[in-house]
Amino acid sequence: MAKKKTNKVKPQLLKGFRDYPPVEQIARQKMLAKVREVYEERGFLPYQTASLEFAETLLGSHYNEDSLAELFGFNGPDDVDMALRYEFTLSLARFVAGNPELPLPFRGYQIGNVWRVDKPGPGRYREFTQCDIDIVGTDNLLADAEIIATMVAVLEHLGVERFKVRFSNRKILNGLIEFAGIPAERGPDVMRVVDKLEKQGREAVIMELGPGRVDQSGDKIPGLNIEPSQIAHIERFLDIAGEAESDMLEKAELILGRIDVSRDGINELRTIQSHLESMSVDSSRIGVDLTIVRGLGYYTGPVFETTLMDLPEYGSVYSGGRYDNLVDRFLNRSISAVGTSMGIDRLLAALIELKALDLQKSTAQVLVTVMDRERLTEYLSILSELREAGIPAEIYSGDTKNLTKQIKYGDKVGIPFAVIAGSDEFEAGKITVKNLAAGRLKAKSTTDRAEWLKAEDIQKTIDRNDLVDYLKNHVKD
Repeated sequence: MAKKKTNKVKPQLLKGFRDYPPVEQIARQKMLAKVREVYEERGFLPYQTASLEFAETLLGSHYNEDSLAELFGFNGPDDVDMALRYEFTLSLARFVAGNPELPLPFRGYQIGNVWRVDKPGPGRYREFTQCDIDIVGTDNLLADAEIIATMVAVLEHLGVERFKVRFSNRKILNGLIEFAGIPAERGPDVMRVVDKLEKQGREAVIMELGPGRVDQSGDKIPGLNIEPSQIAHIERFLDIAGEAESDMLEKAELILGRIDVSRDGINELRTIQSHLESMSVDSSRIGVDLTIVRGLGYYTGPVFETTLMDLPEYGSVYSGGRYDNLVDRFLNRSISAVGTSMGIDRLLAALIELKALDLQKSTAQVLVTVMDRERLTEYLSILSELREAGIPAEIYSGDTKNLTKQIKYGDKVGIPFAVIAGSDEFEAGKITVKNLAAGRLKAKSTTDRAEWLKAEDIQKTIDRNDLVDYLKNHVKD
């Protein structure tokens, strides 16, 4: 009887989604552990919000049509409109409003996945992990400085060498709108265009503020058609933003100082600078950049962005700002907040590209080989002894007794050491330790097996009782 054919399912991924093989997932977990370490040593508390929210929770007035299209939303059980969270900030606002017993200021951090219908690009996915910290319930600019200082500390702890945390203040830009004589309701559109300065360049921004432009693909980008005199005021501001940082705030004050909101923003930046200096934050890691806007409309004060100086095309990998009105959507009172978010996947992709990570294939440091199955109890005893000593180890659980194949398995999965013992070794109270990692390195430099076998530290026979001490001295933490 002929077997019924079955349709095979193609093992494919949705666009913008990805899997992480062990070598990358190990790196991600190590990164996340380092992030948590810094957050907790600075007093931030872990919390976790739901992945799915009521659609009305996420669809605040600050979202425009483009933002709505980025949500993975659907009608769920009980005919409820819901969506996967787009970010953490809105969920945090809902969490704070729903838990009035929280002591304020609340210093919290959350690490988890978020989903956006973004156009995939380098290091940009539709599902990705964010690491957020927030300080909720204070107007004190010390909180803003704390956030920036923590951003610097996290990146340094991750081993990122060349980065810059740049910060500005939305109040200065709000004053610029008034200074230029642009109606307040058009302010968000102007800021949206100015926010393109770093990616599109000054000429493109000026054209888009005016009659519009044609992009590199030939598509027509409509302009805002604001008056030439108004554009001239914005250009004057952009000239200041290009000045050396030491002169920037002084010159901004000369132009915008008569605008109350801009003057407040400039003074706030000076206060933050003073706090960061008192905190001994490396001045080369931070700097004022008055052109920073940040895309989301709920920012009300200081805003921050972080760029990798060797990979500027990755955009901001760690950004945020102050949002003093967000919780108002859920309560009849205002609660101030400031926070920042790191995209761990984008940063991981960047660090891999920069070859800044020591990628590790295996979590085990030692492979216990099995040459004589009648002595399995003794091999398992070795395994238990290593694990009890805190040495990550696994026993070869395949079907072959062939030692060469077992060693090849250890090499393939990247285990650094192998423990080898047959009947003769057990009877003599001896055991052999093979340094697979050193062997792999030596194999790259020579094809002469005799020379390879003579290399120091590739293989050593020791007393069985010395095994744990020997491996403790050779296995890396």
